[in-house]
Amino acid sequence: MILCIADVLDADSVARVRAGLARASFRDGRETAGWHARLVKHNQQADSRTEAVESLRSLVDQAVAASPLFQTAARPARQRPVMFSRYESGMSYGAHVDDAVMGQGGDRLRTDLSFTLFLCDPDSYDGGELIMDTTAGEQSYKLPAGAMVLYPSSTLHRVDPVTRGERLAAVGWVQSQVRDPRHRELLFDLETARRRIFETQGKTPEFDLVSKSLANLLRMWVES
Repeated sequence: MILCIADVLDADSVARVRAGLARASFRDGRETAGWHARLVKHNQQADSRTEAVESLRSLVDQAVAASPLFQTAARPARQRPVMFSRYESGMSYGAHVDDAVMGQGGDRLRTDLSFTLFLCDPDSYDGGELIMDTTAGEQSYKLPAGAMVLYPSSTLHRVDPVTRGERLAAVGWVQSQVRDPRHRELLFDLETARRRIFETQGKTPEFDLVSKSLANLLRMWVES
């Protein structure tokens, strides 16, 4: 399941992050790429070793975690702190799949889901689309500033070359409580359905049955 989530960051938060990144130091993105991804990765990443960038990461991480739609779709157990990427004219990131495991020691996590949170108005730059290789063909995403696309980390994807302006984004990875993407989608649909029943009809017997099924499926599928 690929899900677009609007307004994860409000306009003031987007402006704050952009202003902070304008003062930040950026490094060659290949420094954090795997041995094969280095061949196709041509972007820059904010140096997270500074207190200023760490503060921006915390702001975005908290906003993502506060999104009810993100919580319902991802059911996060653990998350990697976001990484800020910058693409200037001529930069791109060729086809790749995200590493299955990230971090070291106690910080290691399995990447079940990835997300890209866009930080620039799509009219301010040309190119830079996030392209997903799906069973239905290639899907292109270039969302408004503050919006996010959430997708399985197993998806082959790329960022097309930027031909004008600057593309800024926050990218992150999630280990879900529910490992199987098919199970996550079923749970998402059931949660969506029961909320709609409650909004239109209240706490009905049908609502209770859907809630019972949802709770029992969670008991079956959640990893402790």
